[in-house]
Amino acid sequence: MIHKLFRRVFSQDSPVLVPDPATTKLRIIPRKQHGIVRNSISPCAIKITSGLQQAGYSAFVVGGAVRDLLLGLEPKDFDVVTNATPEEVRVVFRRSRIIGRRFRLVHVMCGAETVEVSTFRGNLFANKDNETMMHKHADEHGRILRDNVFGSQEEDAKRRDFTVNALFYNPDSEEIWDYLEGYDDIQAKQLRIIGTPLQRYREDPVRMLRAVRLAAKLDMQIDTATATPIGDLAPLLQNVPPSRLFDEMLKLLLSGHAQTSVADLRARGLYHGLLPMLDMMFTQPHGERFITLALKNTDERVQQEKTVSPGFLFAVLLWHEVLTAWNTRKDTGEKSTPALHMAMNDVLAVQEKKLAIPRRYDAIMKEIWAMQPRFLGRAGRRPFCLLEHPRFRAAYDFMLLRCESGEMDVEIGHWWETFQHAKGSERENMLIKIETSKKRRRRRGRGEIVTGDIANLNNSVSDTAE
Repeated sequence: MIHKLFRRVFSQDSPVLVPDPATTKLRIIPRKQHGIVRNSISPCAIKITSGLQQAGYSAFVVGGAVRDLLLGLEPKDFDVVTNATPEEVRVVFRRSRIIGRRFRLVHVMCGAETVEVSTFRGNLFANKDNETMMHKHADEHGRILRDNVFGSQEEDAKRRDFTVNALFYNPDSEEIWDYLEGYDDIQAKQLRIIGTPLQRYREDPVRMLRAVRLAAKLDMQIDTATATPIGDLAPLLQNVPPSRLFDEMLKLLLSGHAQTSVADLRARGLYHGLLPMLDMMFTQPHGERFITLALKNTDERVQQEKTVSPGFLFAVLLWHEVLTAWNTRKDTGEKSTPALHMAMNDVLAVQEKKLAIPRRYDAIMKEIWAMQPRFLGRAGRRPFCLLEHPRFRAAYDFMLLRCESGEMDVEIGHWWETFQHAKGSERENMLIKIETSKKRRRRRGRGEIVTGDIANLNNSVSDTAE
């Protein structure tokens, strides 16, 4: 209590977190220059920064929200950073909980909104035996496993990933604090990693994926020094927990810029092993067009703020791997339907080890895949049963992608488009036409001539005589 009282009394006259200008590059940018006003910040984030400041602590909105506002984008969330420890934040805000292992955070709830509050991070290896610290807190490749070291605001800025994410905004003064020229990088549309790229990527290889995603999302160029080591260090992604890779890949695929991001992943060699389905798809006859169409459609839906199903998206990405495994099994004499189900299980088993796609998506993917052969069964009651399937729409959209990419006959897609919107009698007539067409093909195969063929033959003879 005495400690807090001293902080409250002296906080206004002694801003202990203001770095010495002689030893830092701190630049404080006023509102008239950067243009971000207080009411651009969410009410919950303002409540938290104000509450912490009134309790004698420093508090800023930090990272992506500040970056997006400077770029004229609407932030999806607002993160707060402070010099208060997680326990001290919990005292100020009763509706909060401490989470995290690698780095403890506090989630503060304001009604339906939740804001993440973190404590300034320090240099993990400062003034310590580096080898001992590396052994305790990092793996053999340099990836940091534990990081609950608190520090100053300047140290926190230096510990962030990219300069454009290391900007601090004070809603009270409406100033931006910039230690690393991140403001200038935003103006120049440049993505630059903080510190030595080799070391920072080894600490967290996911930063390589994040660089690709952010560059595409923000329409920025990756700085040369930041981009150069990526190809050589790509194998480090194999050491990242599959669940973390899945989270980052899902962000990339649902960013609204997946098509550009995946192209950049390929160009930089980041997808090998991480996304083996891309290796498969880009070597298939129709694979590249299939994936391009799927990602284009996904980007359009995200940009239009429509819902996107991760299960559908991963069904698309894994389809050609399933297709290859299915054909291989059929070539060895297995029956079509059991071969398809075994192929699905094989592909998902391999992929779960690499990307940890949650099992809740397995059923969606399997149903979409299993329904694809059924679109060829356009006879009897089978089309009606397929229409009634709860996953019909997703499987139908998937089938249309196959038609558009050239993998399936476009006529099949047109038929199903007409059939699902036709009335009862029209549907029956469509089925009769399909059955008649099948009979004609079977007769032609036996060398028979049917009525329609005779009429065509007579016309041909008349044309020749003329």
